Amino acid sequence: MTDQIETRLAEMGITVPDVAAPAANYLPYVRSGNLVFTSGQLPFMDGALRATGLVGADVSLEDGQDAAKWCAVNILAVAKSALGSLEAIEKIVKISVFVASAPGFTEQHLVANGASDLLAEALGDRGRHARAAVGMASLPLNAAVEIEAIIEGR
Repeated sequence: MTDQIETRLAEMGITVPDVAAPAANYLPYVRSGNLVFTSGQLPFMDGALRATGLVGADVSLEDGQDAAKWCAVNILAVAKSALGSLEAIEKIVKISVFVASAPGFTEQHLVANGASDLLAEALGDRGRHARAAVGMASLPLNAAVEIEAIIEGR
């Protein structure tokens, strides 16, 4: 069977990467029944972070949105590893978006749109989700954005 989601992503210029090995004592995901809980995903593309520093100072809103998009791509990589195929995603239930924010920056919700838009475009209604967008003083490896997800699988 053709993986329609991966085909749609390819048309968007995106190839789902392999899941990166954990950098410490944790798992990339935990499955409980039909739910997959991902660990936080950073905006890695081809082994490099897409954006580092604080959004609103070192990183523009647009670059923050792009970073959120690549976090979502890495979430899809974890989902594929956990479920065997992106077609096994029943629903993205919720994403939590953590934005390394400069003092006074209040547009975390707009940064989060980079991930939400990618998930909706790639998955259709299955990609529409609940969400939280939270400002942080800093994130691991000086990443501008980190996202975790709860995914319902088949």
